[in-house]
Amino acid sequence: MLTTYTQPSDYPLSPFKMKFEPPLFHPNIYADGNVCISILHTPGDDPTMYEQASERWSPVQSVEKVILSVISMLAEPNLESGANIDCCKLYRDNRVEYERIVRESIREQLGL
Repeated sequence: MLTTYTQPSDYPLSPFKMKFEPPLFHPNIYADGNVCISILHTPGDDPTMYEQASERWSPVQSVEKVILSVISMLAEPNLESGANIDCCKLYRDNRVEYERIVRESIREQLGL
């Protein structure tokens, strides 16, 4: 499993993109592997009003802070702002099955 990040040309004014390759089965990770987390969202007000401006990207954020936020997100998904809706529902409604699928997909990715 690999995590990549891509810096835009106007970094650090705009956030970088973070991606898991291959994608993880997780409520806050899109099917293509891109991470959905407030700290990596474009600065300013959230048009959907799920996030406060203070939760979004700012040029003072560090890669280390983003990584810590992603680690926290992996352990405690944000189901209110999910990237994978089916995964959010499964996590909320059937945690045992969610955990089974996660274990199975990790084993598969590791070739076990």
